[in-house]
Amino acid sequence: MAVNRQWLLAKRPSGMIGPDNFSYTESTVPEVQAGQVLVRNLYLSFDPTQRNWMVDRPGYLPPVAIGEPMRAGSVGQVIVSQHEDFTVGDMVQTTGCWQDYVVMAPGQGPMGLSKLPEGVSPEMMLSVLGITGLTAYFGLLDIGKPQAGETVLVSGAAGATGSVVGQIAKLKGCRVVGIAGGPEKCAWLKDAAGFDAVIDYKNDNVNEQIGIHCPNKWDVFFDNVGGSILEDALDHINLRSRVVLCGGISGYNATERVPGPANLMNLVTNRGRMEGFIILDYLPRAAEAAKDIMAWVASGDLIYKIDLQEGFENIPVTLQRLYTGHNLGKQLLKIADPE
Repeated sequence: MAVNRQWLLAKRPSGMIGPDNFSYTESTVPEVQAGQVLVRNLYLSFDPTQRNWMVDRPGYLPPVAIGEPMRAGSVGQVIVSQHEDFTVGDMVQTTGCWQDYVVMAPGQGPMGLSKLPEGVSPEMMLSVLGITGLTAYFGLLDIGKPQAGETVLVSGAAGATGSVVGQIAKLKGCRVVGIAGGPEKCAWLKDAAGFDAVIDYKNDNVNEQIGIHCPNKWDVFFDNVGGSILEDALDHINLRSRVVLCGGISGYNATERVPGPANLMNLVTNRGRMEGFIILDYLPRAAEAAKDIMAWVASGDLIYKIDLQEGFENIPVTLQRLYTGHNLGKQLLKIADPE
């Protein structure tokens, strides 16, 4: 434990992020005070919103400061404990950032500090039971409010959140149409995840295909992408439809302000609703979602896919995979094995 490897935010991004936005350094392992634990990070989570944390502007979380370790969710192992609720060897979830070691306490950081439930792997904890799974669950059910027989359209459908959204919608008796990029992702969504239809935005006319696969229009649109795909979707809105705004990855690396949809009046004429949300607001209800999700996974009604990279040196390029479309499913990186 003599060295704590870290990747720091070196400069704020302009356009597509890359390894040159980060710098590698080594520091001493932090000391543990009363009420704290020292965690050795084993797995790191990669999420599209990390690009937003790198920009110096107000948000739901403060931006990562230049010279600080890049913020990231993680699963690790307790190495030293000065807290009565944690013992050495415990597997925990926290916001460990891009480094080997982090000192944390319950209630500290966006995700706090919690033990992994018995029988839950790090991969499961950081995907279907983590932020992405909770986002899918509460965004769809609390905001989208799908009803049996309705049509649910999902953009970014092959991502960790979108793929779970579609499967939960199927469990609720809905017809599900996904939008994803490339034949491999589209095939997985239809053949493995059980989507009724999938649109390949890289090779299809999205607006035309929505009309074909949603002949009665759609009732819920769960949007992870924004931009032109959001505009295409709004051309096929049903009466009293709901748009769940989860993300806008199509514009995260844009160098100029991305134009908004030109057809927002369709919401007015169809008495539709568009609402954004942040999953941090729902964390007090995480156990509610975890209970349902674990039951669906155990029964085989919900599957999840992990894109696992390895190696501390590969952290920056692994984040970039999210924005180039190279990942299929939840993007994780393993940096160490448990002791």
